[in-house]
Amino acid sequence: MKIATFNINGVKARLAAVLDWLDAAAPDVVLCQEIKSVDETFPREPFEDRGYNVETHGQKGFNGVAILSKLPLEDVTRGLPGDEEDIQARWIEATVTGERTSLRLCGLYLPNGNPVPGPKFDYKLAWMERLEARARALLASEMPAVMAGDYNVIPDARDAARPEAWREDALFRPESRAAFRRLLNLGFTEAFRAKTAAPGHYTFWDYQAGAWERNNGIRIDHVLLTPQAADLIEDIRIESEVRGREKPSDHVPVVIDLAA
Repeated sequence: MKIATFNINGVKARLAAVLDWLDAAAPDVVLCQEIKSVDETFPREPFEDRGYNVETHGQKGFNGVAILSKLPLEDVTRGLPGDEEDIQARWIEATVTGERTSLRLCGLYLPNGNPVPGPKFDYKLAWMERLEARARALLASEMPAVMAGDYNVIPDARDAARPEAWREDALFRPESRAAFRRLLNLGFTEAFRAKTAAPGHYTFWDYQAGAWERNNGIRIDHVLLTPQAADLIEDIRIESEVRGREKPSDHVPVVIDLAA
């Protein structure tokens, strides 16, 4: 099963680019972030025409997550548990069943958290506490589970071309990185780092200051796997070439192949 996570940075603004990538990459499932669309106006038809089931958790102009799947989506839930007053659309879950097993898929768009200090950073850390609670529940279920998306966390210095430039940014603050490590310490595998420890692999390049041309990137889009899902890894890759195409997102897809 080929599963991708992709922050598309606006489904309407990037529709042609996303469809071109879908046609070429042919993933079975895509966890999308920053759809920037309410559910009612999400352009479902082009995806459905390509054989994808579409489930969205949208928000006007901001945030928003979605799952595109060639397999049926069951038990779809929206919103990260733990705060009924949180109206930001940042979490969606569903179960898919492949030829060998079922998977619980969790697509997330973790808060940016800037500026630091401030309420946005406090919200980020509180959201990560709720994420940890949900991660514990997923582990307890013992179903193979994938938590993938834009984490807005640079795990360590090798994940940034210029780590010194991010030292006081919410993405690289010690508190954010520690919260990310706590997820791994629960027993999750960070799939890309299970493949390579090398620096120089990025998933985001800013639109400003020629970041893409200078390869001034950061790695903030991650795939975390429960032990049962980690046993299924066949391959994982960052499709960085997508960033160089016409009207791209500032993120690129991360694609994992699981023997599911």
